[in-house]
Amino acid sequence: MTSPSIVWLRQDLRLADNPALQAAIDRGGPVIPVFIRSTDEEGPWRPGEASDWWLHQSLQSFAEQLRHVGSRLIVRAGTSLTELLRLVDETKATAVYWNRRYEPAAIARDKTVKAELRRTGLLADSFNGQLLFEPWEICTQQGSPYQVFTAFWRTCLSKPAPAAPVQEPERILSPASWPDSVALESLHLEPTRPWVKGLRDAWQPGTTGARQQLATFLQEAVSDYSTARDFPARIGTSRLSPHLHFGEISPRTIWHAVHDILPSLSADGTVSAETYRKELGWREFAHHLLFHFPSTTDQPLRPEFANFPWDDNQSALRAWQRGQTGYPIVDAGMRELWATGWMHNRVRMIVASFLVKDLRLHWRHGAAWFWDTLVDADLAANTLGWQWSAGCGADAAPYFRVFNPSLQSAKFDQDGEYLRTWIPELNKLPTKWSHAPWTAPSQILLNAKVTLGKTYPNPIVDHAQARTLALQAFEHIKRA
Repeated sequence: MTSPSIVWLRQDLRLADNPALQAAIDRGGPVIPVFIRSTDEEGPWRPGEASDWWLHQSLQSFAEQLRHVGSRLIVRAGTSLTELLRLVDETKATAVYWNRRYEPAAIARDKTVKAELRRTGLLADSFNGQLLFEPWEICTQQGSPYQVFTAFWRTCLSKPAPAAPVQEPERILSPASWPDSVALESLHLEPTRPWVKGLRDAWQPGTTGARQQLATFLQEAVSDYSTARDFPARIGTSRLSPHLHFGEISPRTIWHAVHDILPSLSADGTVSAETYRKELGWREFAHHLLFHFPSTTDQPLRPEFANFPWDDNQSALRAWQRGQTGYPIVDAGMRELWATGWMHNRVRMIVASFLVKDLRLHWRHGAAWFWDTLVDADLAANTLGWQWSAGCGADAAPYFRVFNPSLQSAKFDQDGEYLRTWIPELNKLPTKWSHAPWTAPSQILLNAKVTLGKTYPNPIVDHAQARTLALQAFEHIKRA
């Protein structure tokens, strides 16, 4: 019989369309799936508490899937290479397979692991289980990485279509005896903060949740996606980002699921579906940029922004984090984030613009807060999003584009439904005034039992003045 193979799992917690797992199965012989908790190897970007919560649930779900196909999940904690070599010794495995990650610290770690495993005579191979295209496969005619999304995506679409996803195995061969595994609870992934209940109420981590979320999106929202995705009170987005990040569903699965329903859609529906697939392209672009420009997790891609005169108002930062800025759409988004570990994408852009332009606080503050509180915290996407908002990254929004939060609120939450969900202290305020309550007549505020500065904050900045100061700061670095 072929000797055992170890499958080193990270952000690929699924049975279907899992290239590393499939390679081990195809090799023949027993397969030993293992997850190793090794946070010290993540560099400065150790997973945040919301991510840890999701990971705990996802590992539980995946362990149950493995049991259904006659296998089990081995859980270890410690240095990845040490634990893998220990497992090799315990199981007499001669092959180790894994799916690639693309964060700078993970790339460095994986190179070391692969080299050392091969040095000891083991078969060690990695696969693409996370992206549609490898970052090094897409380049300009000059061989350089792209920094503009449109050209990047055009090149992606010129390549052969992603291969069809592989179905999950019906059975996985087990070893004669299993190596020791620590209890999942010993990893202490579940936070003790009270907001965990909100995460539980909002999400179903795991492959089953991912499939259900995809099915709901395809049935109810994809045909209107290009329009509905901008309205935070509507269920107009896929909400698949955390499932994708943890590998509970593959991007190829989503790509082909959308492709398969195209014949049933109207012309407008087809446009919407393709708009959604372009969002998969933005995910690819984020990983492309992080792979080629690894310093952008902390440094601006556009070097002139290294001299930007950021402010350091910590009380303003705390007000932003707590949803107490006095701008309802900003506060609603930050409260949604705290309560559910997620925020609607349109609102993410609004709150990001407010932080880096109205408050002129460094985008790294926003990136760090999102990293700790988002269940879909992804280093590539987080870096791209914040540098885009700050105007200092690839294909970034021009710095002089400063979102007016009140106008954005009135445009994309016209009926105030999203505001009423997350800002209950303004619920009695007529919708006309809810987007900018400080403009409401005193009698209207009195009737709505709103006392600015007491029951709801006054705006912590004047948007018009803040915009002027932001543009002056931008002119400063242009002159420099």
